[in-house]
Amino acid sequence: MADHQKIHPVDVEAPPTVPLMPRNLSKSEKGDPIEHYPPIRRTIPVIHSKPPKKRSCLCKCLCWTVILLILQVIIVGIMGGIIFLVFRPKLPKYSVDRLSITNFTLNNDASLYAKFNVTITARNPNKKIGIYYENGSHLNVWYTNIKLCEGSLPKFYQGHRNTTVLNVDLTGQSQNATSLLTSLQQQQQTGSIPLNLKGTVPVRIKLGKLKLMKVKFLVRCKLVVDSLAANNVISIKSSKCKFRFRL
Repeated sequence: MADHQKIHPVDVEAPPTVPLMPRNLSKSEKGDPIEHYPPIRRTIPVIHSKPPKKRSCLCKCLCWTVILLILQVIIVGIMGGIIFLVFRPKLPKYSVDRLSITNFTLNNDASLYAKFNVTITARNPNKKIGIYYENGSHLNVWYTNIKLCEGSLPKFYQGHRNTTVLNVDLTGQSQNATSLLTSLQQQQQTGSIPLNLKGTVPVRIKLGKLKLMKVKFLVRCKLVVDSLAANNVISIKSSKCKFRFRL
């Protein structure tokens, strides 16, 4: 009797075995799987710099004003240097050569009336510069802080290297002059009476053919005379004059 063949069923389409752990996991020494996590990255905050502030209109105006002032100073300096090199300007010189008093009287109302005549010599030492003396000058004679008399210079033109002698009449009246006359009499006994002649003289400078803007001379002369008696020969013991420009 033939052996009956045993047929064992075979599952041909059996699904493949699935590994117990994923392939991308590695095992530790103990056999446990090691899980891989993504690296931790610290985010550094980005600091944005503030945009530069726009300059205000006021700041720009100030900057331009300063620049223009600097340019003006430079231009004036250059022009002054050129004028100095071309014209070689020299300061004029003044001196008080003579003083006479025609009236010096104390009135009944205690006012003092004075009339002086002053001889002033003006010298222009410049070769290429002329001086126009304009109207509006003022001359005053002072004793301490009291004005005795006043007057003005005539209008004239002084040419190159010219010397001009001027006779100027000065008149004035001082109120409450009793104490003033007493002080002058005491001072006269010493033979030295200090006087101050102060003047403001508007002039225009002529450079070649160019006539410049009007400026003012401030003249200051310190005098010492021996007497203030009227109709008397008065001796000027010392005379020192200085002046400066004023725009």
